[in-house]
This record gives sequence, structure tokens and C-alpha cells, in this order.
Amino acid sequence: MTKLSQQKFPIIAFDADDTLWRNEDIFVSAQGEFIELLAQYHDEQYIRSHLGDVQIRNLKHFGYGIKGFTLSMIETAIELTEGRVTGHQVHSIIELARRMLEAPIELLPSIKSVLEQLQADHKLMIITKGDLLDQESKVARSGLAPFFDIIEVASDKTPEAYEKILSKHKISRKEFLMVGNSLKSDVLPLFDIGAAAIHVPYHTTWAHEEVSEQTLIEYPQLVTLESIALLPKWLSQHS
Repeated sequence: MTKLSQQKFPIIAFDADDTLWRNEDIFVSAQGEFIELLAQYHDEQYIRSHLGDVQIRNLKHFGYGIKGFTLSMIETAIELTEGRVTGHQVHSIIELARRMLEAPIELLPSIKSVLEQLQADHKLMIITKGDLLDQESKVARSGLAPFFDIIEVASDKTPEAYEKILSKHKISRKEFLMVGNSLKSDVLPLFDIGAAAIHVPYHTTWAHEEVSEQTLIEYPQLVTLESIALLPKWLSQHS
């Protein structure tokens, strides 16, 4: 590879959850346990749908992450039981959240290899969203922190949030590449500010992060790699 000053994208940022390590699976599993907890009150689909609605409603209050998800589960339990949810059941939800927060970090395939290949010739960043304490803990427990020069945890990933981060670190959008699994959070906001991004899909996506095919038509520059392992080759072809 060419040296840092000659790279087309000398600065590469990675999303964390479901790009560097598994995350959505933990939420899917927890949601299944929550549905079982309320199974005596409503059917699975109704509980799932109502929880999703409450999560979206609460994003502006509690933000993204396990703690906000927990508050939404508790609120959903109160609403769907018409206040009959027991203290024992609420405690079960809190214990479920604690297990989520303590879940082992499972790196996705090829992540370490890719970071090792890129570290010498690129400045690497993490840009993730969610609860600050939780995200910092996951970065530390992942063992990946030494690969990254900058770690940013944002409350949301809007075009304005990305512009603020780039401005803070005096990064030119023309030299910057974002890599992530979410089209809505990791890719399209970058296109909206004139920066580059690559989509690396994860096998499951939270409904709130899904983007319609009609929306994607507006972004002909979209590049999708089926595996993060393909990123070094793609970069070598675009340097």
C-alpha cells in the first residue's frame, strides 16, 4: 500500500456494533425473553410490535442502547398488563438488561486481520452511537482499542453529528471514509455531507435502521461489500 499522505482515504472510521462485533443478536435474544415474560397477556406479534413502537417513541428521551431499551421494556410491560406487571417481573427485566450489558464481546470474522492490515497506512477511528458507558466498556473489552487513534460515541448519527466530529478533529470529508452495517446511520448521512462510506451488511437489522429501496435509488454512489475482509482490496483499488 502507499503511505498515509498518498492514500485517497487516509482516515477510515468504523461503526462498532454489528460492524466490529456482534450486537443486534443480543437484543433479539432479550426481546424473545421479554415476550415470554408477557406471554400470558398478549400474543407474540402484538408484544413485539408494541415494544418496537415504544422504543421509537422513547429514542428522543432515552437515546440508543441497552439502558434505553430496558426502560422501553418496562414501560411496555406496564402498558400491556394495564399496570398489573409485578415487581418480580420488573426485576426480571432489569436482570435481563444486566446480562445484556455483561455479554461477552464476540468479534466479527476477519476484523482483527483487517485492522492489522490498515493500521500502518491509515488513521483509524471508531464512530459509534449509544450509551457512553456501555460503548466505552465494549471497546475496552473487545481488545481493539490499540488499533484506533480516535473513538467517538455520539447520541445519534445524523449528518450534523458527523460534520461536528469531522470539524472537531479537523478532518477533510474528501479524505474520510466511513464503514458500517447500517445504511441509515453509517452510510447515507455521509453521502448527505459529501463524504464517502461503504456498507458492510449484518445478517439482521433493527427495523428502525432499515432503508427502503426507493430511498437507495437516490444514492448511486453506494458501495456494498459482503464482508469486511474485502475492504483492504477495495481500498487498494481506489488509492
